Amino acid sequence: MDIISILFLVFAAIVVGSAAVVVFSKNIMYSAFSLLFTFFGIAGLYVLLNADFIAITQIMIYIGGILVLIIFGVMLTTKITQIEFKGGLSGKIQIGAAGLASALLAFTLISVFINTNWFLKGDPNKVVESTINPIGTMLLSEYLIQFEIASVLLLVAIVGATYIARRK
Repeated sequence: MDIISILFLVFAAIVVGSAAVVVFSKNIMYSAFSLLFTFFGIAGLYVLLNADFIAITQIMIYIGGILVLIIFGVMLTTKITQIEFKGGLSGKIQIGAAGLASALLAFTLISVFINTNWFLKGDPNKVVESTINPIGTMLLSEYLIQFEIASVLLLVAIVGATYIARRK
């Protein structure tokens, strides 16, 4: 087993283990902090796939922005950190339905994995160049108008959210 396979298994274990804590934890703070490790593990998997731009984006956007916002939202909301999820009969039915759907999805994915003839193109040990420079060049040349439209749209959304929040 080479180092890449070992790293893949480590990152996969981190993602699956921390995602299980996110789903099964009764404390919302534990779920939020476990989501941090899930996002880091996914970023590590992106690095192993030579998708360094997506890995950096994963860290900056999801961990640096969204997860910090979730954690601050949970911490600043009074008495939400001590809430435990409780469910009656309807909660047990939902858990059973979710478990059945998860088992069906797992069975489908495992059968696809087993029955597919996987093949590799090229040399797996070949070092791939960084994808950041080509993506940056394309964003600022070929896709400049779309990039600017997206940035103006995000700016309008931020201004609108600020206006709505200030009105109250």
